[in-house]
Amino acid sequence: MDRVLNLNRVGYGAMQLTGPGVYGPPPDREAAKRVLRRAVELGVDHIDTSDYYGPHVVNELIREALHPYDGLTIVTKVGYRRTADQDWVPARTADDLRQAVHDNLRNLKVDRLDVVNLRVDGSHVPLEEPLTALAGLREEGLIRDLGISNTTRLEEALAITPVVCVQNHYNIAHRDDEPTLEAAAARGVAYVPFFPLGGFTPLQDQALDEVAAAHDATPRQVALAWLLHRSPTVLLIPGTSSERHLEENLASAELRLSEQDLTRLDTIG
Repeated sequence: MDRVLNLNRVGYGAMQLTGPGVYGPPPDREAAKRVLRRAVELGVDHIDTSDYYGPHVVNELIREALHPYDGLTIVTKVGYRRTADQDWVPARTADDLRQAVHDNLRNLKVDRLDVVNLRVDGSHVPLEEPLTALAGLREEGLIRDLGISNTTRLEEALAITPVVCVQNHYNIAHRDDEPTLEAAAARGVAYVPFFPLGGFTPLQDQALDEVAAAHDATPRQVALAWLLHRSPTVLLIPGTSSERHLEENLASAELRLSEQDLTRLDTIG
């Protein structure tokens, strides 16, 4: 696979390795661990997670399946916590973030987190206080690199502290975030689209079907390949609890789309 920012361009998003609603354990814990191990066997060198997936469940599965993570970059997120009624509650104070970082350290069983993304959610959320708090934890040696998630405020974040990635909602049918994607490319910042295959509403379009048929590929593979063609700093983290879908997703890195394919796919969205 081609590499960008020292990582293979297709990684793995572990959010789906939980129970319904990203809460509680998966139906088959051993099957979930097999998917993680298979991802690494196939060349995945970065995994996206969060300690609020479950909560704690996904990080525990990653630790049980893959520790000590030789050659593997673990990217986690902070800024929210889960409640007993499965709600998602903002948690961005300095104390909240310190607790979240230590929870991730403990459940992943590491001394330092590779990358920590701050989930922002909205233009009204202050950036300076939480990013400064996380930068302080980086100075303590608890975090190697920082990123941001679910925000278009990349330039504002970079004015506060260095960030290596931005993770936003973007796919072939949902392109509202193109200005951030282009700004990330100009800055050499990795752009990591979440819901690259549509999330809870899977992508469906005749153009995807037609291009897939021409390449003897699946529409999912074409949608992922399109993202890799869209910008040289795109890194993918498609998630699945299926080994078969995992193998299909990773094979998308080898799919080369022609200019004619790209023109046909631009009719989507």
